[in-house]
Amino acid sequence: MGRTEDGGRVVVSDAGPLIHLHELDALQVLDFPEILIPSAVWHEVTRHRPETLQSPALSLRPRRVDALPPTLMATASLFGLHRGEQEALALCAEAPGSILLTDDAAARMAAGSLSVTAHGSIGLIVRGVRRQILTPQQGLNRLTAIPERSSLHVRPALLADVIRMVRQQWD
Repeated sequence: MGRTEDGGRVVVSDAGPLIHLHELDALQVLDFPEILIPSAVWHEVTRHRPETLQSPALSLRPRRVDALPPTLMATASLFGLHRGEQEALALCAEAPGSILLTDDAAARMAAGSLSVTAHGSIGLIVRGVRRQILTPQQGLNRLTAIPERSSLHVRPALLADVIRMVRQQWD
């Protein structure tokens, strides 16, 4: 379960990383063979940043989610998750061992409570440098551009710490 036909892990995305990485011209870091996109997420991205869904850099596959399992409904209520986040977690629940891409703190906590691995845009940019999709300078440029070019909300002190850590690692 939780693996694609080629043996890779199933990757499910919430709207945040798709939108934020597009704003930062960093969609290429989403180099997964395929990314499942729940219907609610597809509609959200279509509303806010439709050109993201047309990117040749991505292999996106929309997936319909009809009903949420009762345990997921309870978790979603507890963490105040929106429909896209709920559907993304539902797809992850169908594929144990899958990865959730989300920038929402509550969705990440909910994922953790369900034993789902979650990654956000900042970590995906760092991963992109480690995989040599971006050069270290390109990665730093994307990270330092977050406050001006992206709608990603991150505490300035946290972003500064990440940038400092990344500079030490990559310089």
